[in-house]
Amino acid sequence: MSAKKGLHLTLKIWRQKNNKSKGQFETYKISDVSTDSSFLEMLDILNENLINEGKEPIAFDHDCREGICGMCSLYINGRAHGPDTGITTCQLHMRMFKDGETIVIEPWRSAAFPVIKDLMVDRSAFDRVMAAGGFISVNTSGNTLDANAIPVPKEDADKAMDAAACIGCGACVATCKNGSAMLFVGAKVSQFALLPQGRVEAKRRVLNMVKAMDEEGFGNCSNTGACEVECPKGISLENIARMNREYMAAFVDRG
Repeated sequence: MSAKKGLHLTLKIWRQKNNKSKGQFETYKISDVSTDSSFLEMLDILNENLINEGKEPIAFDHDCREGICGMCSLYINGRAHGPDTGITTCQLHMRMFKDGETIVIEPWRSAAFPVIKDLMVDRSAFDRVMAAGGFISVNTSGNTLDANAIPVPKEDADKAMDAAACIGCGACVATCKNGSAMLFVGAKVSQFALLPQGRVEAKRRVLNMVKAMDEEGFGNCSNTGACEVECPKGISLENIARMNREYMAAFVDRG
């Protein structure tokens, strides 16, 4: 019985020294790639080949490789995280590609996500948006009420958990034609807005987070829905609507 043949691929990969330099696509050939390999494992093999040839490896972001950390932010053949749905790049497997195929690999494209090097981008703008309001006040006086003792309707709890599933990968920004971060911010606002613990800072939170989002240079939402389609965690557009309602209520109350 003959051994299963691997894939022979042409990779067009974006190379860029830093955010100040001009980048360009460079072409690489890779052979005998197992269809059982993940996409990042394929890049590992390519980098090993480059190192053995005395060439500089390709910089790309990764951490857990379990679809949780959100770091593996790659634009593959014109889609965030590649040609599959409901997954991150690290969960993408090479069986999704055909032998002899050309694969185009790019970093996220957004003014708010400047390129660090090659396929790595700086997503710290998300961290600053979160720092602007993504927290709750907790009474630590010694008379703290156990959170599990606070009644929460199951529907609200389920929606809050769905919103909290956002891993901050930035696929929504990369996919949106306006580079909008409203799905991300909407999810982070929603996960607190739906729970009683999050109501203390509710008005201040949404005003500050939206302000921070605008200051970071993200675009506005035009309701095309591409962000929801490409989100690996299926974050719903309902969270943007909830954020808008929270924002309008806070803005009117502020006077």
